[in-house]
Amino acid sequence: METPQAGIFALGDAAHGFFEFSLRAGADASAALTALVSVREPRATVGGANRVLGFRPSLWLTLEPNDAPQDAHDFDVPIEGSGGYCIPATQADIWAWFSAASYDVVFDMGKEAVETLAPYATLEREYRGWSYRHNRDLTGFEDGTENPPLDEAPEIALIPGGRPGAGGSVLLFQVWKHAKNTFDELPLATQEAVIGRTKADSIEFDEARMPADSHVSRTTLEVDGKELKIFRRNVPYGIVSDNGTLFIGFSAEQFRLESMLRQMAGIGGPRDALTRYTEPLTGAYYFIPSVQALRRFAPRDPD
Repeated sequence: METPQAGIFALGDAAHGFFEFSLRAGADASAALTALVSVREPRATVGGANRVLGFRPSLWLTLEPNDAPQDAHDFDVPIEGSGGYCIPATQADIWAWFSAASYDVVFDMGKEAVETLAPYATLEREYRGWSYRHNRDLTGFEDGTENPPLDEAPEIALIPGGRPGAGGSVLLFQVWKHAKNTFDELPLATQEAVIGRTKADSIEFDEARMPADSHVSRTTLEVDGKELKIFRRNVPYGIVSDNGTLFIGFSAEQFRLESMLRQMAGIGGPRDALTRYTEPLTGAYYFIPSVQALRRFAPRDPD
């Protein structure tokens, strides 16, 4: 039985580090993967760290053609929405996420990953994430309210057994910069209409009250009358003067993630009202292989 990377579902960590790498020209991708897999959490009975590793879908397909989801593809073309609105494509080759109770552990693991991969890849982007008021984003609204319960999340996030890529997941990773002051200046009722929920207690509007362009409306995906969910692990990033949300969405099916973005961009309906107060800076898909798949690239123990 294929085992998912545990960090996907490890809720509660307060400190996060995200790293995107691009392979150097002519670099051995398999050797790069082996080097990265060697970066492990510190040994501790309590207070350890979590690690999640992902790879450009087309890269993973070349490395493991028999254990790659055939419908996964790179985010190499921007999504063009209504009125010239654009969600950029900034696909890199390798993605690493380290999380822990404190940032010192995350920092050390990130530093080791950058140094270990240096012969094979360059660091494209790095972001530090952190928790804000337990589970709210920097707009003050609760984030992840549409997530399935944790005991149901694997059915949403993981490719089922018997399929290529089983135990793995398709990840959408994005950086959304907030125009926070602009949003904060809106009357409370307008803020709630933009999101589609109350701010204080996060109660979703009923159908009669829900604006068609609300964030809830445009991120809800329905097919044949059935809602298809994803599993979100979003966290805030940044400093007081420059901040936003890191979108971290997992799904067993990439089309759910892509359809959500297209709806947000205003394809097939109104553009998501929240996109008028946030700017997408990046967009990339990564395949998150199972633990067993990663072990095939693990460095051999010396005899």
